[in-house]
Amino acid sequence: MNEKSHSTIIGVTGLPASGKNTFAIEAKKEGFLQVVMGDVIREECRSRGLTPSRDNSNKIMLELRETEGNEVVAKRTMEKISRLLDQTNSNIIIDGIRSLDEVNYFKKSIRDFKVIAVHASPKLRFERTISRQRGDDPIDKVGFNMRDLKELRLGIGSVIALADYLVSTGNNLSESIEKFHSLIKTFGESL
Repeated sequence: MNEKSHSTIIGVTGLPASGKNTFAIEAKKEGFLQVVMGDVIREECRSRGLTPSRDNSNKIMLELRETEGNEVVAKRTMEKISRLLDQTNSNIIIDGIRSLDEVNYFKKSIRDFKVIAVHASPKLRFERTISRQRGDDPIDKVGFNMRDLKELRLGIGSVIALADYLVSTGNNLSESIEKFHSLIKTFGESL
């Protein structure tokens, strides 16, 4: 990869409604560009004439992993990042890492790559899920738990456990944002 020496590229992981999107929004305020790994799957769905619903996306993701390897989404995401770095020297946040295979691929491809895990309690994540009412969010506790189990089967628990940084979010949004900014600013110092 033609990585610019002064670009910082970090990955973000966490279970649904943990606060990853808020972290990404705050990182963008600090000059980071966001690359969402799920966009790779949504693009693949559309290229096959499918609506990128959660069910279709999960089916396509599993199929791609089966046919092209567990790091397929990371490889395709890396292609997007390489194109971005050819155009700009911006810092980049990779949103949506789900497996150690993806982490290992990024660590081989990106110098000083770090992973941030964003964590919130299941109770808080369920409350956020119900209140945000995204079209593909579960509407009850059973669906919420099933979605978490699917994510854990993909390997996200290992990614969270082995992340370089862990940020816990709570009920206080301004405190969480302050934590996010504090962590984001350390990257200029530590990488």
